[in-house]
Amino acid sequence: MTERRHRTQAERSAQTRTALLDATIDCLVELGHARTSMQEICARAGVSKGAAQHHFSDKAELMAAAVAHLTTKLAERNTPREGQLPPGRGRVAALVDLLWQSYSGTLATATTELWVAARTDPALRAAMRPVDKALGRATLDRLAALMDDVPRERLETLFWLTVNLARGLALDAELGGDPQRRELLLNEWKRIAATLRA
Repeated sequence: MTERRHRTQAERSAQTRTALLDATIDCLVELGHARTSMQEICARAGVSKGAAQHHFSDKAELMAAAVAHLTTKLAERNTPREGQLPPGRGRVAALVDLLWQSYSGTLATATTELWVAARTDPALRAAMRPVDKALGRATLDRLAALMDDVPRERLETLFWLTVNLARGLALDAELGGDPQRRELLLNEWKRIAATLRA
């Protein structure tokens, strides 16, 4: 019989933090920001309110950290390795698809909830801004490594145009917009973006 290894304090702390972040995203997607409470998050994470406060000073900090957590997970899952992307114009189309995958779905639902709430919640807005900025910078750095033949200034323009298009299309999807129209718009943007890369 093998002896079970006890988790260290750091491992338990990391597990608690991850459980809180995952529960926060689940609540935002299922309940929306207005109905997401610390009590509900703690219940879903299986931790006490005191344990949550040990990791996050307030709800706004937890919400911003949850978006960063989800974005990091999506980036790790979606970022291709060197050599996996097609050459030339196909590379731009593949990166547009990558950004659409990353900025739609669960992430889009969670961040839309938070940005709408942040409009009238100064604490949430203050917590979200640096997270959003850092995530954008980190994503750009990853893309720059994959697109080293595109000048950084041009890459930044293409990136932000794509991200804002993806956010708008993700909101359209949330509101029940036409999926064929979204696909048509994404394909048209891939065509245009490929001509703007140099």
